[in-house]
Amino acid sequence: MEHRLSRRHVVDMCATMLERGYLKATEGNVSVRIPGHRLYAVTPSNYDYDRMRVEDVCIVDFDGRHVPDDSGAGLAPSIECGMHANIYRERPDVNAIVHTHQPYASALAVLRKPIPALSDEQVRFLGREVAIVDYAPSGTGFLARNVQKKVASGDNAFILANHGIVALGTDPDRAVFNMALLEKVSIAYLLALTTESGRVYTVPTAIREIAFGKLRADEKRIAAQITKAVEPRRVPADEELPSADAHAAEITAGSASDALAADDEAARLGYAISEYPDVDDVMRRLKALTAQPVRGLRHDALLDVLGYFDTKCRASREITDRAKRRIPGGVQHNLAFNYPFPLAVEKAEGAHLVDRDGNVYIDFLQAGGPTILGSNYAPVNEKVAEVVRESGPVTGLFHEYELKLAEIIHRYLPHVEMYRALGSGTEAVMAAVRGARAFTGKKMVIKVGGAYHGWSDTVVYGLRVPGTYRMNAKGIPFGATSRTRESFPHDLGQLRRKLVENRVRGGTAAVIVEPVGPESGTRPAPRDFNAGVRRLCDEFGALLIFDEVVTGFRLGLGGAAGYFGVTPDLTVLGKAVSGGYPMAGGVGGRADVMAVFGSGLDGKSGAHIQVGGTLSANPLSCAAGYFAIEEMARTNAPVIAGRAGDRLTRGLQRLIDRYGLPYVAYNQGSIVHLECSGVMLLDMRNPVKLLKENKARKRLMEQMGAAYAAHGVITLAGSRMYTSMADTDEVIDDALTRFDQVFALVEGV
Repeated sequence: MEHRLSRRHVVDMCATMLERGYLKATEGNVSVRIPGHRLYAVTPSNYDYDRMRVEDVCIVDFDGRHVPDDSGAGLAPSIECGMHANIYRERPDVNAIVHTHQPYASALAVLRKPIPALSDEQVRFLGREVAIVDYAPSGTGFLARNVQKKVASGDNAFILANHGIVALGTDPDRAVFNMALLEKVSIAYLLALTTESGRVYTVPTAIREIAFGKLRADEKRIAAQITKAVEPRRVPADEELPSADAHAAEITAGSASDALAADDEAARLGYAISEYPDVDDVMRRLKALTAQPVRGLRHDALLDVLGYFDTKCRASREITDRAKRRIPGGVQHNLAFNYPFPLAVEKAEGAHLVDRDGNVYIDFLQAGGPTILGSNYAPVNEKVAEVVRESGPVTGLFHEYELKLAEIIHRYLPHVEMYRALGSGTEAVMAAVRGARAFTGKKMVIKVGGAYHGWSDTVVYGLRVPGTYRMNAKGIPFGATSRTRESFPHDLGQLRRKLVENRVRGGTAAVIVEPVGPESGTRPAPRDFNAGVRRLCDEFGALLIFDEVVTGFRLGLGGAAGYFGVTPDLTVLGKAVSGGYPMAGGVGGRADVMAVFGSGLDGKSGAHIQVGGTLSANPLSCAAGYFAIEEMARTNAPVIAGRAGDRLTRGLQRLIDRYGLPYVAYNQGSIVHLECSGVMLLDMRNPVKLLKENKARKRLMEQMGAAYAAHGVITLAGSRMYTSMADTDEVIDDALTRFDQVFALVEGV
């Protein structure tokens, strides 16, 4: 049955009013706006509310026309459905309507006396006065138009002359509350009139206007959620979701073994992205999200979430509180900062994490992305253990697996002709920038604003928020960033202008990009963007650096370069290159460019740049990387993980549609984005909005992340998820059930 939740609201409202004595038999009618549609659910005509079921509730459009469905009841909607439709069209802040014939307000309907501002509570919720709507027969267009004229005032309660009342609300609970408040006010007013005629005192005008101002502010906030929203992606309830299990079964059947014999093995194995997102549509939805007020958890729901952490995560709290005395901030990595406090994990396996209190979570953090095979993958662990038993984790001298890792990377990334292993993605970016400057003899570097390329001095510039330049560069001297520039995300015209400007400064050594867009595609890059950057780099003699710390192997064995069909000069790898083991990072690329990284005292072509580290390319990390890539090829893990991402995203879109939320879900294979606040879309092109809304939107993102965790799902900062081969259809469906529970707690649902 479609729109079950809205129908349920109608039934629950009727049950509440029956219980309190505001409804009798078949009198009156109740409706609820269906979020994301120009439809509302309304009580059937002449039907006993005490017997009413969810399937008996009717669906009507905003023109007042009945929209029959397959619910099977076949009942006609209330004869007042035209009045309800007019109100919803006139007042986007109204999400529920109550029309009753309650006794005391009906007495005023007969007297045709409006209720003045008797208390600030009345004005705060009902309006400046409870006005009288001119008489017209029930169920007629005349009455519907009379009501529409009055509701434009912004008030939330009206007395229908010789008829009854209409109460409006921003949600079903508020509509019932306003109806009950109106009856309370009606009793007080009638008693006052009968006690001493003509001596009814009202609240001072100033107090009335302050209270009414608060009401109007609430109405504008709610109205913006309707008027600035875009239609959700429609996902039918009976649509079959994409299946990771089905693809895994194909691999098991033998298609992967054929793939290993192909000339272009990465292309034959395929890529995690089954369909590239419609970037224009995604950005339109994200802009609509940031144009609206924040839409987060109800206050009572947030208290329940915090209660979960207080009662169910005591061991985590105890150890992280202790950690604050010895570790700055209490944790060693930004990924572990979670609201209201970090969780301490005891066990990780496959698709799940277990904390110190024994709570089990579905793991969509996957250590920030590297564990494409799933956490704690036994086949890799066993092979790495054999190597470590022979050589130990580090020797200080050359080891076979340094070469084997470089060879298997070249096998799947042919443009990485040579590879230099380093300690992390940050170190690899440092090395790539230094190498580009040494090779080209130029000094300027351009990055895309908002992108994260690690924490080295050169690239902590325009970090996360485009246009912020050195805002996050505390502790970094100006000289370190004096030759760094940023270009606004995906603006090839501005990138060209930066390249032209840099000519007079000695030229551009390199342009560095995250191929799917800043922050792993939080601002998704158009499909042809990287090809455009490649052409500009060739035109201006700059090297193109792909930061594939996240996308390397996660998008497929050929990485983003293979997927987009764009060959960078240098490629930065990290995370997955060691399968989740430490010392994960390195830089590779064209042999002539990579020659500047030569080790030792080879002076044939001059001094080499200084990079390296005692533990770089240790046997433990290199063997782990080699075996992890080998297993990813054998199982085709990146593509399976991508199909899991498709299933998760499509399921989230269905939930967003069902609840009429402004949230945006999209994915680039196994990189799944769920934006509830859009804080990462704020930038310095609108600095006032950034300064005004950044904290509130960031707080909402943190609270939603906490709500997901309290319902057993771990995400990256409440807005990003990485799927792995371990995410079977059953795991994804379990996660969707949990997201369903969280979305049901959102304000206004």
